[in-house]
Amino acid sequence: EINIGMNRCGVEPGEPALALARHVAAQRGLRFAGLQAYHGRAQHIVELAKRRETMEVAIGHVRTTVDLLKRHGLGCETVSGAGTGTYRFEAESGVYTEIQAGSYPFMDADYKRVQGFPSEFENALFVLATVMSRAAPDRAVVDAGLKALAVDSGLPVVRGRSDIEVQRVSDEHGLLRLGDPALPLRIGDRLWLIPGHCDPTINLYDWYVAVRGGRVEALWPITARGAVL
Repeated sequence: EINIGMNRCGVEPGEPALALARHVAAQRGLRFAGLQAYHGRAQHIVELAKRRETMEVAIGHVRTTVDLLKRHGLGCETVSGAGTGTYRFEAESGVYTEIQAGSYPFMDADYKRVQGFPSEFENALFVLATVMSRAAPDRAVVDAGLKALAVDSGLPVVRGRSDIEVQRVSDEHGLLRLGDPALPLRIGDRLWLIPGHCDPTINLYDWYVAVRGGRVEALWPITARGAVL
């Protein structure tokens, strides 16, 4: 793996990557096959122009490293990376051979704020919450909080209800602010919440409940929930 801006794992591009590849290739039983080059921070840069600029720099590091490796007889049959927020840049670069985009089947509230091509995908992951309190005219509480939703990338959004805002969450409660105090929202009503971050939200559940046209069509097990590999 090479570090192209994520500053997490990976050696630096260029000569450090060449040194590591040579070390791998020199080992009995190992074969150097390519590079992992993923820039996770770039996925959620909201402005399209800034996201493109960031990835142009990152892809430049990848291209330079691949060329350097090839000049020293180390081919890169696989160059893997990209995500839902940047996949077009990597796909169009001519450098990457594998795209790792994974959030696009579900999307989340954070990705829907990202300008440009991620918006072509629709939200398909929801947490069904029930109104459990109407203690004040401008406030309601649902039974979904931190134990039901990941909020590291922002609070959930109520699907199709711009007049209702999730203001904050605690362990088992979600506090809603109502745009109109006269809104006919009653205890027992159900709301579809779009998680702020799909990946860690999924990890909180054992099953996907697959719904089409208001009918449950299937239950899909979340087989890797909490897995430590």
